[in-house]
Amino acid sequence: MDLHITNETNDAAKSYVVNKMIEYNLRHFPDDLKGRYQIVNLYLQDTYGNIFGGLVGEICWNWLEVQYLFVDDAYRKLGYGKKLLSEAEQIAKDKNCDFMKLDTLSFQALDFYKEQGFEVFGTIQNAGRHTHYYLKKDIL
Repeated sequence: MDLHITNETNDAAKSYVVNKMIEYNLRHFPDDLKGRYQIVNLYLQDTYGNIFGGLVGEICWNWLEVQYLFVDDAYRKLGYGKKLLSEAEQIAKDKNCDFMKLDTLSFQALDFYKEQGFEVFGTIQNAGRHTHYYLKKDIL
């Protein structure tokens, strides 16, 4: 058999790879963590449904990963980012997560995340000519 590599948008192929990776991972995790997956989407919106920011993440096994946290410029420094993170942390606690994790770039919100109790556990230099930080917060 001759195999070759393709670079294309193919939802069926993507699903195959993702599902096979999940299947493989499940063979290595304890039974009590299997099936622990939940999308977490929190939105900052007005009474008309207009979105001005939000948090997008997921609970996977024993952690909550924040993939995106954004607040429009006009509403920054008013506590909304903190409220979004706090709500996500409460969801993580309710779901018995052990920690939260996220990443940020040096021009984004490193100090903000540190103020919320996150600690840097890794960095990559020269990520788009910036520093890429990886952070974790244990949930007590």
